[in-house]
Amino acid sequence: MIDNREMIDYTAFEKVEIRVGRVVQVEDFPEARKPYRTAVDFGPLGQKRTSAQITDFYSRDELLGRQVLAVFNLKPKQIGKFRSEVLLLGVVLDDERVVLIGPDREVPAGLRIL
Repeated sequence: MIDNREMIDYTAFEKVEIRVGRVVQVEDFPEARKPYRTAVDFGPLGQKRTSAQITDFYSRDELLGRQVLAVFNLKPKQIGKFRSEVLLLGVVLDDERVVLIGPDREVPAGLRIL
């Protein structure tokens, strides 16, 4: 049951572009609260950069090559000198740690999730 959350219709949901990407670069980001800077390849749509607080469950090596889901059409967010261009999607646990979500099979990068 949904409590006091605002309900949206399908037309509003269709505006959100969730796409499959592959993490192709992972760097430490010590000057920010989110300790990784990543580059994600969305195939024919190109690469986008983002930062993520996901060090509790993922090492740099575990992230590299991993397929992820991301909100592709958010306005960029400036984090210090870094420009975050997409939002990686994950499940936020009660203790604020994040578990990434992604396809359970290999799929082409850039595909849209509906």
